[in-house]
Amino acid sequence: MKKVIITCALTGSVPTKDKFPAVPVTVEEIVEDAIRCHSAGASVVHIHVRDKTTGKVCHDEDQFRAIKENLTAKCPDLIVQMSTGGRYETDPYTRNSGLRCHPEMASWSPGSVGFPTGAYVNTTEFYTDQAKYMLEHNIKPEIECFDTHMAQNGMDLYKEGLLKAPLYFNFVMGVQRAQPGTLQQLSYLMSMIPKDAEWNVSGVGEHQTNTILWGMSSGGHVRVGMEDNQYLYKGVKATNVQQVERVARIAKEIGREIASGAETRAMLGIQKK
Repeated sequence: MKKVIITCALTGSVPTKDKFPAVPVTVEEIVEDAIRCHSAGASVVHIHVRDKTTGKVCHDEDQFRAIKENLTAKCPDLIVQMSTGGRYETDPYTRNSGLRCHPEMASWSPGSVGFPTGAYVNTTEFYTDQAKYMLEHNIKPEIECFDTHMAQNGMDLYKEGLLKAPLYFNFVMGVQRAQPGTLQQLSYLMSMIPKDAEWNVSGVGEHQTNTILWGMSSGGHVRVGMEDNQYLYKGVKATNVQQVERVARIAKEIGREIASGAETRAMLGIQKK
């Protein structure tokens, strides 16, 4: 079986430091946690940043840049994937702060979806402009799929020449009001995409362990981390490193080796910067 790519979404926009002390929120904490996760097996880290005063998610370009530069210097094998998500942030310039740092990878959400507390809006103009920018600056998009139409929109822009093969999809499963975290849904998503595409599965909350098992046993890749799930077991708070270590243990049990950063770049067609 092919080697498995482990991505760790370190911070996200939801978990707070007072409730989950292990969530990294400062530049220094994020850099240190990313390096520890790489040592545990992660070849990609997904980056959000927080406001230094309020602790809430923000799009501070200086923080994005500092994280990228520190990790490039201290852990060059690790791939830094910047978030372009914003849920309720609609200003395109702000949402694109991470892209202006010219990372090797970035999340890319080609479509809108409803969440329990509001809409996550990504207009056709916005995500098309992002695709053009990433193509121009050699940034690999991870196609975020909170629902099936987002996978289709990604493939449509690929046909228009705005994305390069191999496509890389992230199936986000178990978010309320979006697609369910079921094996049937994963099977349908797999049936939609090109056979030469690579794909990753992100199970949110209680769905994380099941999606790890389904994804790795089906030849896919895995994303974990405190953005998606803050517990290792019911009632037991997790760290990012513990979640990566669990994926590594499962991979060993089913005979899948863990991809290094260099091997991940080769699989996804990323040219190291």
